Amino acid sequence: MSKILIVDDERSIRNTLKDILSYENYQVSLAENGMEAIKMVSDNEFDVILCDIKMPEMDGIEVLEKLQEIAFDVPVIMISGHGNIDTAVEAIKKGAFDFIEKPLDLNRILITIKNALDKAVLLTETKVLKRKVSKKYDMIGESKAIMELNEMIEKVAPTDARVLITGPNGTGKELVAHRIHEKSNRAKNPFVEVNCAAIPSELIESELFGHEKGSFTSAHKQRKGKFELADGGTLFLDEIGDMSLSAQAKVLRALQENKITRVGGDKEIKVNVRVIAATNKNLSDEIGLGKFREDLYHRLSVILIKVPALNERLEDIPLLAQHFIDLICSEMGLPPKSIAEDAVSELLKFDYTGNIREFRNIIERLIILGGKEITLQDIKLYAGANQN
Repeated sequence: MSKILIVDDERSIRNTLKDILSYENYQVSLAENGMEAIKMVSDNEFDVILCDIKMPEMDGIEVLEKLQEIAFDVPVIMISGHGNIDTAVEAIKKGAFDFIEKPLDLNRILITIKNALDKAVLLTETKVLKRKVSKKYDMIGESKAIMELNEMIEKVAPTDARVLITGPNGTGKELVAHRIHEKSNRAKNPFVEVNCAAIPSELIESELFGHEKGSFTSAHKQRKGKFELADGGTLFLDEIGDMSLSAQAKVLRALQENKITRVGGDKEIKVNVRVIAATNKNLSDEIGLGKFREDLYHRLSVILIKVPALNERLEDIPLLAQHFIDLICSEMGLPPKSIAEDAVSELLKFDYTGNIREFRNIIERLIILGGKEITLQDIKLYAGANQN
């Protein structure tokens, strides 16, 4: 049952609203002034608050401002018999969900409360989803290598410094990029990813910078590139070591001037993008071979982060095993499973050339083929073959 607080200095208004809303199966509480309302909100949880504007001692706008500090996610509907456009605009600007004039219209009140409750539900669902996303990109482990990596992320994330992430395939370079974005001042803006190795060299420039209609045979309409889509946020260039030299030159210019030009166009478009790049290649070697621009390397590598291989942090295996068991069981809708100590000990003996990606695949296989508890025998039957 949704809980509603009514704040009004007129007893008749309070009681009338309480009768109406109680009949509609809402749980209703009453406050006759702003100070009482603030205390009630501090001590209790409400789903919607209806607050009169003209009250003695503390008016409704002052109450609204205080409510934004102590319960900012609770929708507040302002009501007033002295309403005007300026008052309504001020209330909305200060965070009110809506503004209703007296004499109160019953249908308007009920519809507005329903809309406010729907919004509150959406906000709650969004928070849950954000927590799930955040958990998805958690850095699991307590090894020295992971602690140092997390410390580096904490230092780098709040800045706008460009970051180059290196490490073998499967170590979680994308995860590191996501964590940096999540903890940055750009977290509410887009995180746009480009896998430079997966896009043909003749299409990479169009993918990054967009194109104008008719700029090439299949360009049937204008298209924004990843730089424009990431404006205000973060652009993650994964496997940048596989990018063509011509595209590298354009990326360098974009980083130097914060401007891009679409393929087939001549208009310069300003972009505000933080670039994070990743590679499993040794870019110093690639520079020596003439396959990667040295000037671009220096533009990208303001901060260098090396992600450790799983074999460098085997002590994290027990935590990783339970993390992936819980995560995969949840994704598959399976009841939780456990793993025997001797099974974990056996996993510590493996050589994980495929790193975290390989380890997750092993755990998924064990969950599907093993019993309620993953045993040493399960490891030998279903995981050992992975190491042959």
